[in-house]
Amino acid sequence: MKQTVSAGQFEAAYDAHSGAVYRLAMVYLGRPADAEDVTQEVFVRLLYRAPAFADSGHERRWLLRVTANLCRDQLRGFWRRRVTELEDTLPAAPPEEQEALAAVMALPEQYKLPIHLHYYEGYSVAEIGEILKLGQSAVKMRLKRGREMLKLELEGSL
Repeated sequence: MKQTVSAGQFEAAYDAHSGAVYRLAMVYLGRPADAEDVTQEVFVRLLYRAPAFADSGHERRWLLRVTANLCRDQLRGFWRRRVTELEDTLPAAPPEEQEALAAVMALPEQYKLPIHLHYYEGYSVAEIGEILKLGQSAVKMRLKRGREMLKLELEGSL
């Protein structure tokens, strides 16, 4: 059943999960402005279309699933294909993590997303499968291949 969220619940959800939603949108879209737009839309949907959540973990997974779906929709959109890149920026990271973050961002989307969700957001294989609508074996394989690609890239840059 869909319900509206109270102001206090909304603020608590935003404070707890907005960072993860924004980071996932950045991984998908690669542009801060687009990630901000998706983050805003995700929380508008939380405000007006949220199902009843059993716990905070379920709420977080729902928010990330909505984020992934909105990002996919945006990537398929006409205007996304017509935009010219002005600036290539990554989210701020400590200098020692810049190289690893750049290598993760350079991975193909099918490997980048599971790597990000597992190592940066701390999700299990089962949770990643639920968020990305994949089977656990597919998630495990993408994590394995993504790690192999990262290893080759990072060893090659030493």
